[in-house]
Amino acid sequence: MTPISETNEPVVAKRSLTAPLKGAVALVTGGNRGIGRAIALRLAVLGAAVGICGRDQATLDETLSALQKIQTPAHAESADVSQAAEVLRLVANTEAALGGISILVNNAGVGLFGPMQEKSEADWDRVLDTNLKSVFLVSRAVAPGMIKRGAGDIINISSLAGHNAFAGGAIYCASKWGLQGLTACLAEDLRGHGIRVSSVCPGSVATEFGGNLQKKAHALQADDIAHAVEMLVTQAPNSFISEIQMRPLRKA
Repeated sequence: MTPISETNEPVVAKRSLTAPLKGAVALVTGGNRGIGRAIALRLAVLGAAVGICGRDQATLDETLSALQKIQTPAHAESADVSQAAEVLRLVANTEAALGGISILVNNAGVGLFGPMQEKSEADWDRVLDTNLKSVFLVSRAVAPGMIKRGAGDIINISSLAGHNAFAGGAIYCASKWGLQGLTACLAEDLRGHGIRVSSVCPGSVATEFGGNLQKKAHALQADDIAHAVEMLVTQAPNSFISEIQMRPLRKA
């Protein structure tokens, strides 16, 4: 596991000299903050060129600066990955800047919680478009290049909510249950081309997405999810870990 500093950032000076992802190009959606930021930095430490997207320019700029300090090629772009035209632009610009995408991490996500009968159609559209439609659009955009090269990794950041129901989670759970189905089918469509499609399903993670951090002392950390992604992209060439479920060691 890559060493982590007291600020929960990868310790660049101690990274492996082997750089196992040297030559790889990764795109991380929602890579400007939280889990996505941790994943982007971890992949950069491992030697990959990294592209990120998000919808907040300030955090995009800050994370791009952090990537550049690792001295790996990097690209950052504002994009709404629920819009097909913006996805095509993002993928084209990322590949023009860095090369063909060999690792895609579909991390962009949003959560809206509360009783189903109190939610609007707009709420439904926002969550399903961000958590599910975007995965279809971005994966569809990068798959042809991966197929041509005969290799690639697509990793979808899902949730244990894709396996478990809970009160107030109707829309969010629907998006993540759908994501689990999409991931499994994409894996079957693409594995014959040498492409692995996997999901990472964490429980509660201490990020802004999760709400009040003071109430999540035993939650997973963003870098725990980054470590799971590292496991997937550095596994043996002929192995295929299709899903990782993650829980905090201690219950709250």
